[in-house]
Amino acid sequence: MSNILEQAQVAADRQNWPSLVQCLQQLPLKGQQPPETVNLELAVSLAIQVLESGDFEDRWEIAKILPNLGTVAIAPLISLLEDEDADTEQRWFAARILGKFDRPEVIEALAKLVKNSDEELSQIAAETLGNFGPTAVASLATLLLSKDSRLFATEALAQIRHSETIPPLLSVVRDSQVAVRLAAIEALSSFHDIRISGVLIAALKDPATAVRKEAARALGVRAYLDPEWDLVELLKPLLWDLHAEVCHQAAMTLGRLKTDAAAAALFELLRSPITPLELQIETVRALGWMETATALDYLQQTLIARFININSTACQEIVTVLGRVEKPELKASSAAILMDWLKTRHPALHSPQIKKSLALGLGKLGDRRGLDALISMLADADNSVRLHCMAALKQLDPVEARQKLESLLKQDNLEPGLKEGIAIALEEW
Repeated sequence: MSNILEQAQVAADRQNWPSLVQCLQQLPLKGQQPPETVNLELAVSLAIQVLESGDFEDRWEIAKILPNLGTVAIAPLISLLEDEDADTEQRWFAARILGKFDRPEVIEALAKLVKNSDEELSQIAAETLGNFGPTAVASLATLLLSKDSRLFATEALAQIRHSETIPPLLSVVRDSQVAVRLAAIEALSSFHDIRISGVLIAALKDPATAVRKEAARALGVRAYLDPEWDLVELLKPLLWDLHAEVCHQAAMTLGRLKTDAAAAALFELLRSPITPLELQIETVRALGWMETATALDYLQQTLIARFININSTACQEIVTVLGRVEKPELKASSAAILMDWLKTRHPALHSPQIKKSLALGLGKLGDRRGLDALISMLADADNSVRLHCMAALKQLDPVEARQKLESLLKQDNLEPGLKEGIAIALEEW
């Protein structure tokens, strides 16, 4: 046996890594020979050299050998794993090999790696921990007891995504460290467990902005809780939060509830004179996602009501979301709102961009009543607006649209701008 290691040492001195691997492959498998007959420390040292300097194939082969050398390999592998000067591939292999050792020190080292900025390393660490199963959960739960290790242990538990992680994660949802609370809430939001609902509700009042935002996001996929908890009333205060990101998330979550009460809360926010433009736009989108008759009614009121101070950018967003309505039973209502608004003298209608969005929306909604509205927009002096109207006309009904255009062009009393627009449209048809 010593002869094999001597040959391996010679290969290492010559940096002949394939030869070194071949030598180590001749060592007895674990359990075939008493450990004292093999210089395990030397064998591990030589194997680590392959991990550090060999190519991918050499490392792949040595990764099969190291677990057979026993627990003496753990410490050197952890050192390599934690060496920030080592390249990613070396540390990736170290993590992969350590996955063969179900030991507390291994779990702790891998848990620390979970929060590494290198996505590849973080992923292999999380996958390895997940493969340990209940053992890893128990070990990580122990690490939660120490303030110094609580954060990376929580982040590691979050990566395992197994129901056994719920109890230890629940134990830290009120931790003094914001990062710990946030990681726990994020992880728990993946599970639909009766114990988690109350935690998310309580987190809506957390002093940390990130935690409130995450709790609001998590409730967005739990609309079924609304009848029991009255989520709208719980989320409404967050619409007026001091931090914009919380307000935005609360608006998105209410949009996912798709209830009349949620729509009313969003409309109240939308028509407030103190609501910032960015939040107005997010609120419009949330009402659009609902795709309910009530939500459409609120969007229409926002467009036409004089008491609502809303600028042209928000108006354009309303036009855009109305034009994207997918529910067949609401398409006609949405088209009617756009056509009615076009007849008003709203200042926002001077914007070519809004008129293009309006034309695009009428085309997508497929309501043939929009033909006349689109034809009237051909009188616009902006060529890009006319082009959008032509495209929408063809999308609605190209045959009838052309017939209408040709018929109108023959009328003597046609307004000059419209006559010119129709003539250009027919030339481009």
